[in-house]
Amino acid sequence: MPPALEAPDLDRLLRERGRSEELGAYVVAAAFSRDGNWAAFALGDGGVVFAPRAAGSFVRREVHRGAALALAPDVAGAAFLSGGDDGKLFVVPPEGDVTELLHVPRKWVEHVASHPAGVRAAVVGRVVYLWDGKGALLKTLDHPSAVSGIVFDAKGKRIAASHYNGVSLWFVASQSSQPRRLEWKGSHTAIALSPDGDVIVTAMQENALHGFRLSDGEHMRMSGYPAKTESLSFTHNGKWLATSGAESVVLWPFTGGGPMGKAPLELAGGDGVLCTRVACHPRMNVVAAGFDDGLVVLAEIDGKRILPVAAPGRGAVTALAWSPDGNHLAFGTESGFAAIVDFTARK
Repeated sequence: MPPALEAPDLDRLLRERGRSEELGAYVVAAAFSRDGNWAAFALGDGGVVFAPRAAGSFVRREVHRGAALALAPDVAGAAFLSGGDDGKLFVVPPEGDVTELLHVPRKWVEHVASHPAGVRAAVVGRVVYLWDGKGALLKTLDHPSAVSGIVFDAKGKRIAASHYNGVSLWFVASQSSQPRRLEWKGSHTAIALSPDGDVIVTAMQENALHGFRLSDGEHMRMSGYPAKTESLSFTHNGKWLATSGAESVVLWPFTGGGPMGKAPLELAGGDGVLCTRVACHPRMNVVAAGFDDGLVVLAEIDGKRILPVAAPGRGAVTALAWSPDGNHLAFGTESGFAAIVDFTARK
């Protein structure tokens, strides 16, 4: 009788290269600062927890009266943008004074974003607010319905907003009050913009994706998901779009005319557990993926190799983020577990 195979140690990387903490509340989002020195975790109880990348303790700051809803790095340095259901948007550094940028009573600040070019954005209902890097309000952008996602292009010159029946694409510096409207019936939620700025993809309410190619106006339809897609991420070169919403990481090819008529690549599946979050590496053809059982893996797109990062058992993965240099990965779960894993090459 052959000897029993030893079960793989799925927590080895987390144990040997990671630092973790039980934060006591649902992890809404994770992000790294622009300088790459800090990770931050926004929590469902209104707190924001910071962790230095290299070493040191996790530090909590009380930020919102209610739940934090959105988190993004600020335009520069170590600070972050945090929006909450108290109607407030803050600039929150790991240390020092917290600055309030916006307060809209009885409203929610549901989405935030920034760009190193020096522009910040936040969503309240149908309105997107834009500020410069010094905190001066630049303009407000009105939409036909509630905005469900925002994303800047690679140069920070345009911002795209998803909403019911399509996407609105605005030039940040334009004096015009009219955006380019990309229309497709239905509810558009999560949004992603390709690195070259030519393709916008949104997640739809009916378990499908819709793509708009700006150069020729072509529409793209990607369907077959068993659940709603909540997480979208383009690879650094724009050749693949990684998505959640299935029992594997689903990657759509965006070469040779795009995904139409082509089958997607599926990685890290087979266990019947939904992928909940994806985050493509900023420099390599690698995607980090989190699953509904708490499993976190890295998937090599070209070689199709899978590297386990954290074992199941800590609650569904709700947040994933790479550091700007791609050497560190932060993740958080619905149970309040948060971790940073160091992938720096070692001799």
